[in-house]
Amino acid sequence: CLAKRRTTSYSLGLDGEEVVAQRLVAAGWQVIDRRWRGARGELDLVARKDGLLRFIEVKLRDPEDPVGLEALDGRKVRALRSAGEAWLQANNLDFQEVCFAVAWVTPLESGFRVQFMDDPF
Repeated sequence: CLAKRRTTSYSLGLDGEEVVAQRLVAAGWQVIDRRWRGARGELDLVARKDGLLRFIEVKLRDPEDPVGLEALDGRKVRALRSAGEAWLQANNLDFQEVCFAVAWVTPLESGFRVQFMDDPF
């Protein structure tokens, strides 16, 4: 059933975002926004640490698929950048460095494998 598959995939995606958020917190980051939506797009996670800010795109992938930036085409990158700009305008905060990051999340029988790529585009 397609509806059941979509629900399961959505739930798995939320679980993946939660794992990424937990890993960020364990590494000393503060998650300050989740699933932020603005008129110009959405951001999965927004985190800060010291003077650093990261907009984190969480990509769930099948264990058989290779990690690759092809999952982030030009349209998606433009939408992410636009959403990041909108978030910065909506939140009057000062940071020394603002970048994007991608968290590749692979569901495994024993949990999730998470790989981070800082400033991928």
